[in-house]
Formats: sequence, structure tokens, C-alpha cells
Amino acid sequence: MAKTFVILAAVVLSWSVQSAADELTDINNFRQYSATFASAGQPTLEQLPVLRAAGFERVIYIAWSDQAKALPNEDRLVANLGMDYLHIPVDWDAPKVADFQMFAAAMQLSPVQKTLLHCQVNFRASAFSFLYRVIYDGVSVEEAKRDLNSVWRPNKTWRDWIFDVLATHKVSPHCTDCDWSIPAE
Repeated sequence: MAKTFVILAAVVLSWSVQSAADELTDINNFRQYSATFASAGQPTLEQLPVLRAAGFERVIYIAWSDQAKALPNEDRLVANLGMDYLHIPVDWDAPKVADFQMFAAAMQLSPVQKTLLHCQVNFRASAFSFLYRVIYDGVSVEEAKRDLNSVWRPNKTWRDWIFDVLATHKVSPHCTDCDWSIPAE
């Protein structure tokens, strides 16, 4: 009887973990980079508990709280689920190197804390993720750029900002297969 219960519990746990993983992919432009770091667009109210169930411990939001798709009271909702929350508003038209430095400092305070970085559609967040992974996680520019391109190709403002942040850290943006040309608008 005990052996049957253990097997049943293992099956239910396995199903729950797979179900949470499947539900994560329903979050707009969700990208899992490592066991402890992911980025996405705006999660819905219903998706926040899914994040917690998937083991996320921290949510960092890098768009304005008055964005049309922003989740009202996201800070309180996330905290009520037992996760940490940090809001760093980043101006879409004028991102600053200091915005990235603030994000990176927060990540470095607890680098193994499972974190979701998000904005509205994962454009800002994927750019920040690209930079963090290259500068702090040792991911090649080529690999990180492929992941960035799977979400979007940065416009001039964001490409130039990425180059500025990389220059601050003495990292070249260039690689064999990196196309940094500006997409037609």
C-alpha cells in the first residue's frame, strides 16, 4: 500500500511539474534561459501562481506600471504568492545604462534565486537578458543573440543601447553570425 502511494505521489508530482512547464509557455514570449533565469512578456493574473508553482522566487518588471497591459497591483500579487518583486521602470524610447546596472546589481545580490524578468512583450526583457547572460553568465554573444532574435530584432534605440552597455563592460557585440542591422519599420 505504501509503495503504491509513493508511486502515485511521484506520478502526480511529475504531472504537476510538466503541467506547470506547459503553462509557462502560455506566457507571452516566455523564454527559459537556464534553471534560474527566464524572461517574458506580461504574465496574466492567472499565470502568476503558475510561476510560483514552477519554482520562481523573484519577479522583476522593467516597464512602466501604467502601461495598457500592465497588471494592476502586480507587486502585491507577487508578494502575496511568496515571491520577491522588483520594479525598474525603463523608458522604451530612452533606456539608460544605469537601468541595466540596477537590474544586474539586483540579480547579483542573489544570483541563484529563480527569476522571471518581464516587460510587456519581452522586448526590453530579452535585451536585458541578452546582456546579463553575456556579461555575467559567460554565454557567448552568438548564442545570446540567437535567443534575442527569437523574440525580436532590436530597433536603433535598443541596438545602440545594447552596444553602450556592452562597451561599458568591455565586451564586443560582434560575432560570426550576429546581424545587428536595423529592421525596416
